[in-house]
Amino acid sequence: MEKVRQEELKAHLMATNEEFRVIAEQHANYERLINEIEARAHVTPEDEFEEHRLKKLKLHLKDQMAEMMNRASASEVA
Repeated sequence: MEKVRQEELKAHLMATNEEFRVIAEQHANYERLINEIEARAHVTPEDEFEEHRLKKLKLHLKDQMAEMMNRASASEVA
């Protein structure tokens, strides 16, 4: 049930909060780039470095999105 609530909150923020939407779009872009690297037949050391860098950036954005969701959820309760 909590997962459904989180998805509803995320959808609400995507529709109503420009900052959240931009962060979510960048998060999805990093995911796409990571998947492209992982799909390569031969991954170079540079590719591995870039993949690691992208994963860190993606995680940072995920943390930002979670914080925004927590704030939005708390303000609904208050």
